[in-house]
Amino acid sequence: MTGKLTGFLPAALMTGEAELDAQHDGIFSRIDRLKKLAFESNTLPATDVRELLAFLANHFATEEQLAKAADIEFLVHGQEHARNLRLLDKAVSELEGGKLDRHTFLRYLDYWFEQHITDFDKRFAARLKDARKSS
Repeated sequence: MTGKLTGFLPAALMTGEAELDAQHDGIFSRIDRLKKLAFESNTLPATDVRELLAFLANHFATEEQLAKAADIEFLVHGQEHARNLRLLDKAVSELEGGKLDRHTFLRYLDYWFEQHITDFDKRFAARLKDARKSS
């Protein structure tokens, strides 16, 4: 899935990998939609949040496919994906059960995703670029 960016991905978080940047932009766009929903309707339906988690899972699968195609070691990054999906799923369950405030969840989601791009995806994109140069 490559496409035109909607403007939600900050320039500082761009990886230079078009497909990743387009998906990251789509994730930030979905997070923004959830924020608007939370503030305008004073709710945050778990079904909408779970749709975001499904999009994240597809995004993570894209990264794994790119790594495999480039023959790049992806074990640690892949483990981070699995751990993050478990933690986010748990947070959604807590949101549904009233144990977690929706605004706290949304702030965490923004922070987590920005950190994941900075700590993992930017390096991964650089490794993809290097692998393509080598082949």
